[in-house]
Amino acid sequence: TGPGAARADPSPAGRQRRRRPTHSDAREYDGRGIKRRARERRKRRFTTALVMILVVVLIVPLGFYLWADSRLDRVEALQDYDGRPDESRGDLYMIVGSDSRDGMDDDQMEELATGDADGQRTDTIMLLYTPRDGDPTIVSVPRDSYVPMAVPGYADNKINTAYADSVCGTNEEGEEVCGGPAPLVESFERASGVAVDHYVEIGMGGFVDLVDAVGGVELCPEEPIADPKAGLDIEAGCQEMDGGTALGYVRTRATPRADLDRIQRQREFFSALIQEASAPSTMFNPFRAGPLVIAGTDTFTVDEGDKLRHLASMLLAMRGGIETTAIPVGDTPTLPDVGAVVTWDEARSEMMFEAMREGDPIPEEAMED
Repeated sequence: TGPGAARADPSPAGRQRRRRPTHSDAREYDGRGIKRRARERRKRRFTTALVMILVVVLIVPLGFYLWADSRLDRVEALQDYDGRPDESRGDLYMIVGSDSRDGMDDDQMEELATGDADGQRTDTIMLLYTPRDGDPTIVSVPRDSYVPMAVPGYADNKINTAYADSVCGTNEEGEEVCGGPAPLVESFERASGVAVDHYVEIGMGGFVDLVDAVGGVELCPEEPIADPKAGLDIEAGCQEMDGGTALGYVRTRATPRADLDRIQRQREFFSALIQEASAPSTMFNPFRAGPLVIAGTDTFTVDEGDKLRHLASMLLAMRGGIETTAIPVGDTPTLPDVGAVVTWDEARSEMMFEAMREGDPIPEEAMED
């Protein structure tokens, strides 16, 4: 070095000051890689945290959804047949309450006063109709509606007969066909000219579990009802009902208008249940939402083409508001070998069904109390 050059400081402090820059001024080599390893550890921790967040946010819910969807019982309810109505422009669910005692033990049947009849029948048939624009409508189908039967060998009969598994006939191929979801759907479709898009069924035991999973529902009977056959003894006025009490409430006929009153109570109950199940206090509370999903998927029976997302869509569609009505009744004659039946008001029911086919809101003139 020349006489004017600065002399290097040989001390440790001087060596510390002379850190050699590496690839950039921002990265310095300290001789041991301590800072480099610290940066790599921070990067690994960040990557691990990011992966865990993605697992929690995406993978866990997806896994829970697939698991819950796999728990649904499925049945071939929506079948193709000659003359089946074209797909409608709205969205139509058929919701059936079965009196099947499957899954209930003797103590439960005694506690809920369900009796111990074998097989399956239905006293509750409802439609959930969502137009292209407007609020959804719950439409009760009177169980004694007099319609053509989709069970071979049976003439016109009450629509709930098409669901009874004790009603059987032989088709043209020589195969035995018994009542159930598919004949019930077909009987309605032939009578109305409206195609059903989704099928949902729930039995008595599942009904109770579902109501209890949301913490009960508030219902408002206008008069006291005491009916030992339905296991029901309640006062008039709004009150919170658990699953067993709500089941008796929708089953009882011990009121002046019997089945007509029961249809109104069923609509009232279903509206209350949907509102409770779709409320933010339920949907965003894991201690309620979890048991609700488990109870629902353990007890619902749906068509083979239906998924858990269709049930979720059903709930979300009704959060804004629900209209309730029934298929307009024309007459209630008593027929030989059939008994008391309900015939639909031809003009008003066709007005309702035409709106469903076109995806329009149901006209006020077609609404039934």
